[in-house]
Amino acid sequence: MAPPSSRRSGHSRRAQYSIFTGYVLASIGALIGAVLLAISIFQPSAFSGVRGTAINAVEPAAEVTTTSRTGFASLYDNVSGYLRAGSQNAALNEELEIARIKLEEAKAVEQENLRLKALLDIKQDEVEPIVVSRLVGSTSASTRRFAYLGAGSSDGVAVGMPVRGPHGVVGRILEVSSNSARVMLLTDSESVLPVRRADDEVVAFAEGRGDGLLNIRLINLGINPLEPGDVFVTSGAGGYYRPSVAVAIVDEVTSDGAIARLIADPAASDIVSVEPIWQPAALQSAQIPVQIALDEVEADQ
Repeated sequence: MAPPSSRRSGHSRRAQYSIFTGYVLASIGALIGAVLLAISIFQPSAFSGVRGTAINAVEPAAEVTTTSRTGFASLYDNVSGYLRAGSQNAALNEELEIARIKLEEAKAVEQENLRLKALLDIKQDEVEPIVVSRLVGSTSASTRRFAYLGAGSSDGVAVGMPVRGPHGVVGRILEVSSNSARVMLLTDSESVLPVRRADDEVVAFAEGRGDGLLNIRLINLGINPLEPGDVFVTSGAGGYYRPSVAVAIVDEVTSDGAIARLIADPAASDIVSVEPIWQPAALQSAQIPVQIALDEVEADQ
C-alpha cells in the first residue's frame, strides 16, 4: 500500500498566486474607495463632471420612464376627472332644477303678497271688508258665469254683498251656505250693473255677455260719446255697490254704447274681499213696491 501524500493544495503556486492577487486587488479597491470617500467628503465638487457624465448616460432611459409615468398619471387623472365630472354635473343639474322650482315658488308668493297688499291698501274713508277670501272655483263652459268663494254665512257673508278684486268689482254674492258662497260675476248673462264714465257723468248699464266681456248700454241715446280706452266705474245707483269703484275699459264702440273688458279679471283675482251692501235701505225701499205688485197679482189670480 502506497503511503499517503503529505502534499497540501495550499503549497500549489497557482493557488498561492490567486490568493495573493485577491488580497492585492481587495487592498487596492479598499484604498481607492478610501481615497474617493475622502475626496467626496473634503472636495465634493471634484466629482461633478463624473456625476454629469453619469446623468447624461442615464437621461434617455429616465426620460422614457418619466414620460410613461406622466402619461399614465395623466390618463388616470383624465378618466377619474371624467367620472367625477359626470357625477358633479348630475348633482349640479339637480340643484339647478331645485333652485328653479324654489324661484318659481318665491315669485308666486311675491305675486300673492302683492294682491293681498292691494286688497288691504284701502283708504281710511272706505268701508272695511266683511272678509278677505279666495275664489276656489268657477264655471268654465256656460253663458252663466259663477265663481265660488271660500267663505260663507259663518264669516258674515250675505246675499247681495259686492265682491271686489285688487283692481275693481268682480261680482256680487248670489247664494250663501255656512262655509261657502256662490258669486255671480259681472260677465254673467244675467248681470246688470249701473255704471258711469269715470271723467264725466255719462251713465250706462254694464251687462254681462257670458263670454268674458261686457256690453255698455247708454241710458241717454243719441250721439255716442264713448271712445276706446274710456274707463267706467260704479255709479252707486241700485244700492249694491258704492260709487267710483273701477269696472271696465272700453275696447270697441257700438251704435248704442260699447263692448268693454273687465278691469278686475276674475281669472286673475283669486283673492277677493267681500264688502257690505252700500245702501241696504235703498234696496229695501226698491223691493217693497215689487213685493206689493207681486201680492196684487197673486190676489187677482
